[in-house]
Amino acid sequence: MKKKFSALLAAMLLVLSLTACGASSAKMESAMAPAASAPAAGAPMEDVYYGADMELGYVEEESSTGSVSGQKLIRTASLEMETMEFETTVQALEELVAKLGGYMESSNLRNRGNGYRYANYVIRIPAGEYEEFLNQAGSLCHETWRSTSQEDISEMYYDTQGRLKTQQIKLERLQELLTKADNMEDIITITSAISETEQMIDSLTGTLRHYDGKVDYSTIDLSLSEVYKYSNTEEAPVTFTQRMSNSFTNGWRNFLDAMEDLAVSFAYSWMWWLIFVAAVVLVVRIVRRRGSGKKMKLPSLRRKKKNGDNSGEN
Repeated sequence: MKKKFSALLAAMLLVLSLTACGASSAKMESAMAPAASAPAAGAPMEDVYYGADMELGYVEEESSTGSVSGQKLIRTASLEMETMEFETTVQALEELVAKLGGYMESSNLRNRGNGYRYANYVIRIPAGEYEEFLNQAGSLCHETWRSTSQEDISEMYYDTQGRLKTQQIKLERLQELLTKADNMEDIITITSAISETEQMIDSLTGTLRHYDGKVDYSTIDLSLSEVYKYSNTEEAPVTFTQRMSNSFTNGWRNFLDAMEDLAVSFAYSWMWWLIFVAAVVLVVRIVRRRGSGKKMKLPSLRRKKKNGDNSGEN
């Protein structure tokens, strides 16, 4: 009986000791919590409203490596196209842009020296219609070159978004502190901090707005040239005979094109050619007159010389 009682008493003492240790550790944690969250003595005013404990006016800046909701992609493309019906193609492109909900950011139209026209457009298309525009634009005219690219700005975007949220919470805490400030030095310090925070919020908001514009609307740089025939439309030759045949054909075609360009150039600058021909004719006439004058003088000199010789003999 004594052994059983001693064992029971030891078990009870063990349970009581464990309970006491748990209670003391809980009290110690609860006592240390305010000390950990409270600002250090002598800490500057900014640390008080920009720390980690929300109840004391602290704000913890969000990590930029946290989870994000969706990618932020900036898509751009460059197209070079040809058309033999310039006005019709331009109208069709404008209608396509309007149909897909886009707009012409800029346009440039000019005439080339050979009489053909050229246009360059910077087009903004909703990101969801980006591929659709590229496919339909390629069917409106002859496409000679295409370049596409995309830039993932997800990390920069969400990092900026987190910084903006932090600054907004910081501004709220500053405004609360301003209502509780009771001396002029604190009021001036907090007011200056509010001004700096508002400037930072404006800057971050503008950056996000710029990102949204680039992400929501893709940018397409399109060049359109008016031609009388499409380039790069021939299939690659297979045999030597085909290569020779294509060479003769292309050589004759290039010769005719060069003659046409030369004729157009003459027609374009006919006034200058007329002045040049008139100048040449004038120079030739002057040279001829001087030549005929010299011929008239030579016989007269010879006669005088002959007469002088005859008189000397006499």
